[in-house]
Amino acid sequence: MHDRHFDQLATRFAEKIYGGAKGAIRLAVLQADLSEVLPARPLRVLDVGAGLGHMALWLAEQGHQVTLAEPAEPMLDGARQRFADAGLPATFIQAPWQDLGAQLPTQGYDLVICHAVLEWLAEPAAILPLLQGLCADDGWLSLAFYNKDALIYRNLLKGHFRKLRSAEFAGEKQSLTPQQPVDPRALATQLAAHWQVEHTSGIRVFHDYMPQPFQAKADLAELLEMELAYRRHPSFAGLGRYLHWLCRPQR
Repeated sequence: MHDRHFDQLATRFAEKIYGGAKGAIRLAVLQADLSEVLPARPLRVLDVGAGLGHMALWLAEQGHQVTLAEPAEPMLDGARQRFADAGLPATFIQAPWQDLGAQLPTQGYDLVICHAVLEWLAEPAAILPLLQGLCADDGWLSLAFYNKDALIYRNLLKGHFRKLRSAEFAGEKQSLTPQQPVDPRALATQLAAHWQVEHTSGIRVFHDYMPQPFQAKADLAELLEMELAYRRHPSFAGLGRYLHWLCRPQR
């Protein structure tokens, strides 16, 4: 298995991942979580696997100095255009995560973002030491990942018991279903030696389980209100299609 990049799927990625209610909920939860913890001063931000730059642009709009690292040229071109349209500066690096240690400054970033990256890697745990090395001693890691528990629950609801018995969760080659959904308990164990998880939220804790007719008629403002209200509910947070963990480095 190899790391998955999105060179040929940038447009489809934009439509599926960021289009409609799903993308709006995702951005709303991430932005709400970060707004609660980030200090009120300009920060040095690194977005690893920045994609089309949605989160990085939002942070740049807050006055932060952002660096976007993305291996897929079409994705990075889309991010460049997004920043150009907004008239905001940024640093753009086209490189896989394995090359970032040699290309980036040694001093740590105040915020390192790694959103929807782990599930596309051949060895997700291998990136964690790099993320630690890039983060300042008093910085934050914003880690969002595709939740294996939510995928299992959705398959249970659909009656896909054969798939569950085989434990074959990887998406098809041209699918946008991640190739390796992340087990939160395994990830927590991998993080424990070097990171303290300070805050956790679920992203889309109920939207993706709604019957399609209900999704179609739901008001977006109300969806956002309810997803934000229940993103940390002890019974529902773990059902988020993605999970968002805000972590501090242990030094």
